[in-house]
Amino acid sequence: MDEAIDRTLDAVGARLKRLRLHREVTLADLARETGISTSTLSRLEAGLRRPTLEQLLPLARAYGVTLDELVDAPPTGDPRLNLRPIPCGDGSVILPLTRRPGGIQAYKFVLPAGDDDAEPDLRTHEGYDWVYVLNGTLRLVLGEHDLTLRPGEAAEFDTRTPHWFGATGAGPVEYLSLIGRQGERAHIRAAPRHPPAG
Repeated sequence: MDEAIDRTLDAVGARLKRLRLHREVTLADLARETGISTSTLSRLEAGLRRPTLEQLLPLARAYGVTLDELVDAPPTGDPRLNLRPIPCGDGSVILPLTRRPGGIQAYKFVLPAGDDDAEPDLRTHEGYDWVYVLNGTLRLVLGEHDLTLRPGEAAEFDTRTPHWFGATGAGPVEYLSLIGRQGERAHIRAAPRHPPAG
């Protein structure tokens, strides 16, 4: 067990450096945000110093990640409670929200700002999909329809219809997606009607 901890801690420096460079933050900027000196940050990134919890907490906050993500800790406990984001090569991130065999699967997608002139690559597959936009603007091309969905708006469709999702040039987008098997539909209940006030 100690060897696994040592290997994890030894790899933290390189992860810290990759995170900082990916976010295009200087050591001086990070020092101001975290209260950790630039020389300490430099030694941490170079692997010349092991990080303490007091250093990892402000670094995780600055980078907007959990401590587990910051140190790439091995998963522990129930995997349904420890779902990790899946980074994709195009800058998007997929966060599984459920992990169970069968049934409807839920995901949160975060897509970087898109290119409004890019030609969508429509796909088809078996299943049914529901999307709900949390932040930003989602472009959904569905067959012959080219839709723009904003926060609070949703769409549902049979995934045998050619479709494509993307962010617009206005900025990144976050949305939820529920994906079910072919013919599987979500059970929707209408809100009860309130009698008019008299």
